[in-house]
Amino acid sequence: MRKTLIIIPARYKSSRFPGKPLKKIHGRELVLRVADRCKSLVNKKDLIIATDNTLISKVVKKENLNVIMTSSKCLTGTDRVAEVARKINSKIYVNVQGDEPLVRPSDIRKIINYKKKYPNHVICGYSKITNIENKKSKNVPKVIFNKKNELIYISRALIPSGKSEPKNNIYYKQVCIYAFNKFELKVFSQLSKKTNLEKIEDIEILRFIELGKKVKMVKLNSNTIAVDEKKDIYKIERLLKR
Repeated sequence: MRKTLIIIPARYKSSRFPGKPLKKIHGRELVLRVADRCKSLVNKKDLIIATDNTLISKVVKKENLNVIMTSSKCLTGTDRVAEVARKINSKIYVNVQGDEPLVRPSDIRKIINYKKKYPNHVICGYSKITNIENKKSKNVPKVIFNKKNELIYISRALIPSGKSEPKNNIYYKQVCIYAFNKFELKVFSQLSKKTNLEKIEDIEILRFIELGKKVKMVKLNSNTIAVDEKKDIYKIERLLKR
């Protein structure tokens, strides 16, 4: 059994940005930039790109990286990770979303360490929403959690929200690095359709909440911008130039 497996789910047919994993940032494909951030953390055999697309597979194999072809019927990236988990045994499975090219390796390591410390929790990253982001954007999932840093709810709406927005209120967003064990992925992927809130919000981590599984939120240092649409490419290129 392997100790830690890092899996990057890469789907070609994104509803908001088709072909996203192969879009280039300063000449290098998005999915490869994410893989570059993961290479230093595990042995080569323990870094896998999970995709259902032959074009993505071809680009990844050309870089001498590992690919596992998964079903085109996977509901989410985590379902894609679960499919890999059915083929390869590991103590910890880390899902690093394929649209997070600025993620810090130290933050991925932090997620892994928290999973070791809290083996009975799903682990998920979060960070403060900065001034360069639009906190009201539907592309930014906002999170609220309790004093134990356990996820209460995550939404594309601005939460927490009251009758009037307090001045200087701090909002937090999800950073899409997750850690699971094999059983958690098995339970997650047994459903043939998304759960109610998951479907409404289009946020996969809600499935765990609806299934009664606790999610431990971990504060990360990554000032990430996820690539949700074409204009995000230009934002990231400007940040990389700095």
